[in-house]
Amino acid sequence: MKFFNRKRKPRGSMRFVIIRDDNDINVQQWSLSQSSFIVTSILIIIICTVLLSFTAEVMTRYLYQSKLKDIREKNSSLVSMFADLQSNLSNIQDEMDQLEKKDKALRTYANLPPIDKDIRQVGIGGYTDIRKSNLSKLLPGIEEKINNIEMDISELARKVRLEKESYAAIYNTIKDNSQKLTSIPSIRPLNGGYLNTGIGYRNDPFTGEKRFHHGLDISANTGTIVYATANGKVVSAGTMGNYGKTIKINHGYGYHTFYAHLHEISVKRGQKILRGDIIGQVGNTGRSTASHLHYEVHYLGTPQDPEHYFLARDLR
Repeated sequence: MKFFNRKRKPRGSMRFVIIRDDNDINVQQWSLSQSSFIVTSILIIIICTVLLSFTAEVMTRYLYQSKLKDIREKNSSLVSMFADLQSNLSNIQDEMDQLEKKDKALRTYANLPPIDKDIRQVGIGGYTDIRKSNLSKLLPGIEEKINNIEMDISELARKVRLEKESYAAIYNTIKDNSQKLTSIPSIRPLNGGYLNTGIGYRNDPFTGEKRFHHGLDISANTGTIVYATANGKVVSAGTMGNYGKTIKINHGYGYHTFYAHLHEISVKRGQKILRGDIIGQVGNTGRSTASHLHYEVHYLGTPQDPEHYFLARDLR
């Protein structure tokens, strides 16, 4: 097949001839004016441009949606990561709270004053400038989450520094007063049991009148072993009015402990005992409504909260 443009043609027009085979048979020809050719060319260019623009728009939209989907997946992963980070920080905060409780108990054990609440609260809360960036456009609320995490980390870092200083003071005190520490009540007087009424005002179970309760009641079965909570000397062992069978121990350095409503007494007046020695059994003697141990800790004659002296769960 041959396609050619004849050289000789009428002025202002273009003639096209198509020969279907080499024998010049089945020859077709037509002519096209110059203006028609220009118009046709322009139409073809416009159609091609529109098609290209449409194709480009479709491709752009497809790529945009694909990229947007990828960003959303990454943002979802980022949100999950922040949630896990905040959860971990919350767990660390809980651990710090437990350390603060232990710190309080250890300071009592070392005869150091507790850290003031105002000092513990210094640097917590307050206004924090929330920084703005393009991240908030991709993930609304991300800036606030980041700032909250930064505040939590800053608070934890300050608490860690405070606890390090506190534990250093406790360590130095304990090292300098190791002999005295054996005389400070520091264990539970019995294994298990249920911590019932603590120190403070309460309604008397018999009269209903409000009275000050000087110790801690620990509910336990009759016969449960009672232990000495520190080294010392038994100053009394016998029946004492409404308290029933009781034991009082002088631990020295201003510390005394008192055990009441016992079922059995295993020590005698004047006997020296060590922390962890068996001194009696839980009972229901005296003015009592059920089997339990009434336990008191006194320092320089002033009742103390016995729970502050429960520093070790095990005897050894």
